[in-house]
Amino acid sequence: MAGIKIIDLKKSFQVEKKSLPVLTGVNLSLPGQQITVILGRSGCGKTTLLRLAGGLETPDSGQILYDDTEAADPGHASCGPSRRMAFVFQEPRLMPWLTVEGNIGFGLSRKEKKDSREHIRKIILAAGLEGFEKAYPSQLSGGMKQRTALARALAFRPSFIMMDEPFAALDYFTREQMQQELLRVQEAEHCSILFVTHSIDEALLLADQIVILKQGTVKALYPVTAPKQDRNLLDPEFISLKKNLLRDLDQ
Repeated sequence: MAGIKIIDLKKSFQVEKKSLPVLTGVNLSLPGQQITVILGRSGCGKTTLLRLAGGLETPDSGQILYDDTEAADPGHASCGPSRRMAFVFQEPRLMPWLTVEGNIGFGLSRKEKKDSREHIRKIILAAGLEGFEKAYPSQLSGGMKQRTALARALAFRPSFIMMDEPFAALDYFTREQMQQELLRVQEAEHCSILFVTHSIDEALLLADQIVILKQGTVKALYPVTAPKQDRNLLDPEFISLKKNLLRDLDQ
């Protein structure tokens, strides 16, 4: 599955005729088949980095390299026709007139839907949506809506899934359930994920690597090698790591 390499990435926005730098030189590797979590305070550039990596924005300068390909020009992401990006946002963004099944297949061509029936069925099972295929979004809980959004992303057979605080609006118990659901689905599908969050605990539970973004650049990077399904945030290893993360965020 796809990996992404980011080289000296810079991005500014125009605000009241002034240039506001958001990313000031990001260098980062996002390994394939892993979950990379971007952690940082509000306004540090997390969502901007995700949108650039996903091809929704164009950088001012720098390169975004996908797999072993090279960006065509500095300041541009190289997205070939076989590269597919999927996005899961804080709001599920489901089509209210479509069923769960219809939302999951939304965006696929008729041929893709026909060829992917078994794949979609497996995703419905993996996401815990069996029995809700004919339900409409108005009939679903917040957690079920977010599962549907995740299933829709997976049905697209993406090279990478970009997730921008997808569980932030959920209550504690639903959020915890969705975190475990994501880990289960990611293990089954071997998908590559870039995940943005404000929550240190969420980062510790989900990540293969945690990236601290501060003042538009990478402040620190921490690999997390403990098996995901067995992580206990009260273990000394995770308490120590959390202290380091808090230190990097506060400095």
